Amino acid sequence: MSKAKTIAKLKRRGKMPAQPANARSIAYSVLTKLDENDSYANLLLPKTLSSVNLSDSDKSFVTDAVYGTLRWRLFLDSVIEAAHKKPLRTINAKLINVVRLGAYQWLFMNIAEYACVNETVNLARKRVGAQTSGFVNSLMRKIVSYDHHQWEVNITSRIRKAEGMSDEDLRIARQAVRFSHPQWVVRELKDAWDAAGYADNNITDNADDGVGTLGNQESARACENPIDAMLRVDNQPPAVTLCVRPSLADIDEVYDDVEENLHGSAQQGSLSPYALRIRGVNPQNIQSVREGRTGVEDEGSQIAALALTLATVESSTSGANEQWLDMCAGPGGKTALLASIASQKGAKISANEPHEHRRELVKDNLKAINTSTIGEITGINGVKFGELKPQYFDRILVDAPCSGLGALRRRPEARWRKSPDSIGQLSQLQHDLLGSALDALKPGGVVAYVTCSPVLAETRHVIDAILSERPDVSRVDVPSIMAKLNANIPLPAAKIDDQPRDMQLFEHIHDTDQMFISILKKNK
Repeated sequence: MSKAKTIAKLKRRGKMPAQPANARSIAYSVLTKLDENDSYANLLLPKTLSSVNLSDSDKSFVTDAVYGTLRWRLFLDSVIEAAHKKPLRTINAKLINVVRLGAYQWLFMNIAEYACVNETVNLARKRVGAQTSGFVNSLMRKIVSYDHHQWEVNITSRIRKAEGMSDEDLRIARQAVRFSHPQWVVRELKDAWDAAGYADNNITDNADDGVGTLGNQESARACENPIDAMLRVDNQPPAVTLCVRPSLADIDEVYDDVEENLHGSAQQGSLSPYALRIRGVNPQNIQSVREGRTGVEDEGSQIAALALTLATVESSTSGANEQWLDMCAGPGGKTALLASIASQKGAKISANEPHEHRRELVKDNLKAINTSTIGEITGINGVKFGELKPQYFDRILVDAPCSGLGALRRRPEARWRKSPDSIGQLSQLQHDLLGSALDALKPGGVVAYVTCSPVLAETRHVIDAILSERPDVSRVDVPSIMAKLNANIPLPAAKIDDQPRDMQLFEHIHDTDQMFISILKKNK
């Protein structure tokens, strides 16, 4: 048996400790697998890091390098093409992620010039082949000859106004490269902002605090273009936010567990009374999280669920004994928050999730809830729900499947995988789910329609279409409900006609995922 085979056999038997892995090589492996298998970074990266022998600082390096390279791919590719003076397709495909990683370290991680060049050359030699060393060395030396700002000016100035191109088209094309988003996504975000009704100077800078703050107008970039601000925040890693479920856990108890027992840092949320922003702690190490009394839930998701509980119901069972439904429940974070409030009000909540593995997650999220509060947990196709349970529920949450473009901070690879064509297919499903929920609603009851997307085709257009088809349904003013929930929530300006409004949350002013919230009432 060869020496290499003997060593491998001993390692498998646990007789020899595995040698420490190189952080850059691990980052390269993750990026390559994401490309090849259409995997998700938030699933693949933790699994990879748990299987390798790296220090905490090296794991942090890998996490930053992977997520950062994914977020800034268009910007990095533009820099590489400008330095190479040829299209990206002329470079060996196996080398592209090597050079992206090297460029990201130089432009965004403040890694020393010599380290960026030498370590990128070493990575290319190790993972692609020794013959690539000269090419990578030459290319990286060109990249490190300019800093981030100089490259930004260089690559955006190359985008010129073509025939038939409007000033807005040119601006969007440059924003797309500068902030590393597909042009169609930039346009969708701009359209969503224009329709949302906020003042253009309603911008709060949440970048300086790793825990996350809201309302610090002194540090706000108030003169920044709102689309630039939105795209800038979209490229920043979000805070980890807990939902301390009412009646199940005390927020001071969880705060003390994070700060004193786990030596992390915690800060009260700005929008939801049940939110706690944390850092430096794995949520699974928090006792109340393990017990299901607390869950990981963005504040935007929390206040979307809370809006449903605060809307006025005029159905036959309004008050105690109400029947609630989370119709698209997986993975169950909102369901658990609703259930903890339902238990206080004497209501009963059912949950529906067609996919079995997500239905199991819902059940796990509800493990701390009193069983007397829980109704059915079903796996029905939501489009059929209204047929099967006509006029049965007082309050229904429809957290509809969507493009997820409101959560690009958490899923940076999504911006490169989505397409405008997929939006049309989703919007029809969203329309049908909402229609089904309204059929399952008692007269006088309310439905909250929620998406983690600001795209108009998935949000306002769905609501407008339903309202045009159904004279038995009317819109409820969501900003008024939000003002009652928290007087400090940034709200859109009131309309002159005083008509009820939906509400779109934005990362750069709410420091949440970009949730859309609409509440509809079924007229008696």
